[in-house]
Amino acid sequence: MSRPIVALMYDFDKTLSPRNMQDYGFMEGLDVSSDQFWAECTRMTKEHRMDSILAYMYQMLDQGQSQFLLKRENFQRLGSSVKLFPGVRTWFSRINDYCGKYGLECEHYIISSGLKEIIEGTEIADEFREIYAAEFMYGENGLARWPAMAVNYTSKTQFLYRINKGVLDVTEQAELNRFVPDDDRRIPFRNMIYFGDGDTDVPCMKLTRVNGGHSIVVYQDDRAVAERLIAEKRADFALKADYSKGRALEKTVMAIIDQIAATERLKAMEDRAQTQDRT
Repeated sequence: MSRPIVALMYDFDKTLSPRNMQDYGFMEGLDVSSDQFWAECTRMTKEHRMDSILAYMYQMLDQGQSQFLLKRENFQRLGSSVKLFPGVRTWFSRINDYCGKYGLECEHYIISSGLKEIIEGTEIADEFREIYAAEFMYGENGLARWPAMAVNYTSKTQFLYRINKGVLDVTEQAELNRFVPDDDRRIPFRNMIYFGDGDTDVPCMKLTRVNGGHSIVVYQDDRAVAERLIAEKRADFALKADYSKGRALEKTVMAIIDQIAATERLKAMEDRAQTQDRT
């Protein structure tokens, strides 16, 4: 019999890393500042009634073509410069070990509007079962030509259902939309924990929470947004973005895992009792 699975799902920018991932290696090679780059993305979004993710991807192609050879491996190389919050590097092994003590499997997922290729180049890329993020299509010469995937704050929610049903291939639509009873889904929502940092994570936080899972909003120094999301019942916990051993974030997640383990034990007992009644 397979072990119950716990899914931890993370936004990336300002959730696992203090800044937007483009602000590290990519911006250093441009003739514009980070503020100018993002201001131009905002201008394009408003002027052309454009999806904000498509706007930044366009700007990366437009502004980067004179400075970078825009190939997948070069984007991945930029990932090595991305900074992480304290404790992130050892976080995954600690949580995996804690789940293992209860006989639970633990899987980690990224659901981000950032660039998948950059995330793939970070030192924690191998920790994730899947990385769902914006991605470019590459031509025969290996150069980025067009967005292959744009992940905005509402389209993020499809990936919760993919994880829930075990339909992880982004090209598979029919199976994703097929009706599956809740008890037959690979990872029930009650075994999910979503981590985000602000308003763009609200749809995922809310969807996870209303279906019995848990949502955590992390913050750096300013608690205002986090406290508002708690007050609005979008998230369950507002915690400092410190993933170090023994900190509040780890203690809270371990307490959630305690609850998940207890629920799984009770469900197993109920299933056995029902089987005995039928016999």
